[in-house]
Amino acid sequence: MKYTKTKAVLNQLVADLSQMSMIIHQTHWYMRGTNFLKLHPLMDEFMEEIDSQLDVISERLIALDGSPYSTLKEMAENTKIQDWPGEWDKTTPERLAHLVDGYRYLEDLYQHGIEVSDVEKDFSTQDIFIGLKTAIEKKIWMIQAELGSAPEIDE
Repeated sequence: MKYTKTKAVLNQLVADLSQMSMIIHQTHWYMRGTNFLKLHPLMDEFMEEIDSQLDVISERLIALDGSPYSTLKEMAENTKIQDWPGEWDKTTPERLAHLVDGYRYLEDLYQHGIEVSDVEKDFSTQDIFIGLKTAIEKKIWMIQAELGSAPEIDE
């Protein structure tokens, strides 16, 4: 069987991108305060981007004869991105910082995928990982800028 480790990373991404989409959705729903009118619709764009990544990752896994997680139970049992209860006690900056944490985790997972797919010589998947990691790094930079911080990608 080819690309065993690459397929494992792809399926981990299926769970984690699904979870990240829900975290962004929660941020969208529970947002209040300064910059609401700018940030609320921006969360729709963030969700669309993550959902698009999820589709690309899932379809690549299927193309490699893998079986992506496809139930909420599988997503919840396999994600490594922490969630929060849907409550009003978090500020928008706290929620954005939580998004950064999720994006940083995804950045690391994409990097792991780049390394694994290199070893397994699955350069097509590696190309996907590189492109999506680049998009995640841009998102980290943008959110960090909104929070008044540097991207800290190189740390």
